[in-house]
Amino acid sequence: MNPIVEFCISNLANGSHKTLEILEKDPNLDVLEYGCLSYCTACADGLYALVNGDIVKADTPEELTERIYQYIEDNPLF
Repeated sequence: MNPIVEFCISNLANGSHKTLEILEKDPNLDVLEYGCLSYCTACADGLYALVNGDIVKADTPEELTERIYQYIEDNPLF
């Protein structure tokens, strides 16, 4: 089972699409897009993604990518 990274389409429009493009190329991740993830406060505050159900936030796409990979490393599924 691969880690699951979920993006809100509104947050993608705010800049997290660059992170999505990078993560989609990683065959060890399952990357999903949704119309809304119902985390509107997080979405308004900056860039974010859900990683295995937990929010990972950042100010830039590069930082978001780093934090997602760090979260996955720090919180293995098995």
